[in-house]
Parts: sequence; C-alpha cells; structure tokens
Amino acid sequence: MDILEAKKIWTNVKNELRTLLPEHVFSTWLDGTEAAGCDDGRFNLITAHAMAPMILKQQYSGKIREAFKAVTGEEYLFSIVHDEDFAKAYEKQRKKESVKAKKYGSPEDEQQTLAKENLAQMQSFANLNLKYKFENFVVGENSEFTFALAQNVAKNPAKKYNPLFIYGAPGLGKTHIMQAIGHHIIFNKPKLKVRYIKTEEYVNELIKSIQKGSETNKRMEAFRQKYRNVDVLLIDDIQFIESKKRTMDEIFHTFDSLLNKNKQIVITSDRIPADIPTLPTRLKSRFEMGIMTEITPPDFETRVAILQNLAEQEGMNADFSVFEYIATNFENNVRELEGAYNKVSAYSIFSKSPMTLELAKKVLKCEEMQKNITLDKIATETALYYGVTLKDFQSSSRAQKISGARQVAVYLSRELTGENFEDIADFFNKKHPTMLYSYDKIKNELINNTKLQNDIKEITKKIRG
Repeated sequence: MDILEAKKIWTNVKNELRTLLPEHVFSTWLDGTEAAGCDDGRFNLITAHAMAPMILKQQYSGKIREAFKAVTGEEYLFSIVHDEDFAKAYEKQRKKESVKAKKYGSPEDEQQTLAKENLAQMQSFANLNLKYKFENFVVGENSEFTFALAQNVAKNPAKKYNPLFIYGAPGLGKTHIMQAIGHHIIFNKPKLKVRYIKTEEYVNELIKSIQKGSETNKRMEAFRQKYRNVDVLLIDDIQFIESKKRTMDEIFHTFDSLLNKNKQIVITSDRIPADIPTLPTRLKSRFEMGIMTEITPPDFETRVAILQNLAEQEGMNADFSVFEYIATNFENNVRELEGAYNKVSAYSIFSKSPMTLELAKKVLKCEEMQKNITLDKIATETALYYGVTLKDFQSSSRAQKISGARQVAVYLSRELTGENFEDIADFFNKKHPTMLYSYDKIKNELINNTKLQNDIKEITKKIRG
C-alpha cells in the first residue's frame, strides 16, 4: 500500500473514531497523528504527543481496530510511536496557523487541518514512508559504517559523499537508511527538495512519457524536470535498469545534470556496479565516483536487538526467549525477521495470548519446517538452480560449474538441517574433509560476495517452499 492510500485510510479511520470516542479524547490523543505507511497488514502511525502511544495502546486499541474494520472491512494491526521531528514541524505549523487565525478569524479546526495538509504535502512530494528514520534503525556491525555515511550525507548533502552507493542483498535495510536520509533533510532543511523513486517506477513513468502521441515531447520534458529539479534524488534498486538502454540514457543525463548543479544523489542496489550486466562504462564511473558501502546480514545479537525494538515500538510484552527463537530461525534478512515477529505479535493480539516461546513455536512451526527439509531436497533444488544434476553432485567431476554448485549445496545442507559432516559426506559420496572445506569456503565468500548471498537466499526460498 502506498503512502497516499495509507494516509487516506487513516483520515477516514479518524473520522470514524470521532464518532466512537469522546471529543476531548479524540482532540487530545488522536488529532495529532499521521499515517506513516502500511506494511504487511500493519499501519505505522506517528504522533506529535509523547504520551499518546501508551494511552492509545492501553486504553483505545480496541476502538482503533474497530474503526479500521468499519472503514476498510478488514482487520488491521497498528503501531504508533512519538516522532520528535514530526512533533516539532506539527507544532510549528500550528503556531503559524494560530497567528493567521487571530488575524483572519479562521476556526481552530481549520488551523489543524492546514498544518497537517502542509506536512502531508511536503512528505508526499518526496514520496517517502515516514516509518523509515534514523531513530528506529537498529545499527549493528553489519551496518554501522553505512549508517555513519548516511547520517553525514543527511546533515551535509552534496558536500562530500556524492553519490552515495549502498549495496547488499534484499531485505537488509538499504531502503530504510536511504529514506532516513530523506526524512532528516525534509525536517531539518525544509527548503531542499527531496524525491525518492524505485527504479521500476522510474522505468514505468518513462515508458508512459514516451508513448506515441502529440504530447510526447511535453511529457518527456515534464518527466525530466521532475527528477532534475530537485536537491536530493534517492533511487532505489538501481540494478533494475539492466538491459534498459533508454532508461540508462535518461539516468545518465539526470545524474550529470544533478552532479553539475552540486545536488546530492543516493543509490541502492543488490550488487556493485561492476556486477550489473550491460551497464555502460560511463554509468559505472558515475555510480563509483562518490563512495560505495555495503550492508551485510545482521548477526544474532543485532537480530535480537531489532526484535526488541519492534516490541518496544508496539508496547508489546514478550519473553526474551521469543526474540532468541525468532533470531535463531530467521537469519537471512531483516524483512523475514520482522515478518516472523509480526506473525507472532498478531496471533498474540487477536487470540489475547501472552507472547511466550510456546506461542512462537506454535505459530511459526520452525521445527516442523526443519524436519521437512532433507539433504535430497536441498541437493535437488540447488542442482536445478545452477543447471546441473544430483548425479553430477555425487560424481567425481571437478568441473567448476559442478564443484561450485556442490559447495553451495553442502553449505545449505549444514545450515538448514544441522546434519553432521559425516552424514553429508555420505550423501554426496565425498570425503569428510572435502565437506568441511566446502562449507568454510562458502561461509567465507558470503561475507563479501553479494551475488552468492542472493543465490543462497533464492535457493533457500525454493527449499522451504
């Protein structure tokens, strides 16, 4: 769900809540709230009032869910946090409108409406999700350098690291950090124009602009100005421009235009520029001329911290063993980790059950999934992915294509089943030391090899169904 649709739904939900709650409750705790986005059936709300999260969760969460059901016909969860930047901007706008009201006699409700519309307009132009801020990003060893660079860019756009190129496997927080840069600039340097765009959306806009018709030139000029008449351009998932010649040409000229005007550019990708096939040399050089930084999968401690942060934002009480259980079983990326937590949290809320280890095991069924993963299934899916056969794995062939794929299958066999190396060696018809070597080789390569990280992720998905 995009941000504008989320805002529209929340506005309708607030109108519904106005009929369900006393006026003093609504005006005190709900009026200064804003939808920051909606992910996986959960609305992310921010508020200008520091006490509102606790009050709304403890006393009015049932009414809020009832209002969502009345407006949308669906069950929605919600999280709400106090946002200092939003609060400052909200109060500043309210004071401004208060002065205007005294001068022109505008009613109080008009003041509040204008204040919120001003913020919404500023945010929607940038196309950002207010959920993604520096304050709620959990920093670990896997991301601390990238996080520091992003904060520097947010405080000093176009001064040093330009462009900033962030790369890493999907679901690790690249979009979060990129949008956090945009939010910091919006709230602290409001005169600067910020725009965020996913590469796929950029491509779709370009296609619409070049469709045949008498207005093609006019549409193309408007399209170009939309992305060149900004101070900060944030482009997500740049790898999707691969093999799209017209898009690559437009991106190149847009980059040149912005860099010549000393405007900040931030890019994310699932791989480094050199690993994007068909990318022209001139674009590679533009992408690499600033600084490139990688985000890697979070370690166990960071995963636990991320889960604790999610629970804290929601005001949920959970046994620490729940965080350990989820962090142990969901290692690949933050998105999967959050999805697992949200599933347990939702079940806890709707069943009115405490978040215990027993509940987490019942909902996620990780042990059951583990039992269904066999060495044969792992080897078969890995062989299919790399275009070889199970028979190849168990043969004496040392061809690079086969041995490389076999090493991945060995690594996944150990990681997904926990089988000992002797049993893995028996299955692959190999010696025990060869299995140890294969496992360690892949484990070490995963640290810096983005393509291998993506391969492991995709094969694991197929294995788990």
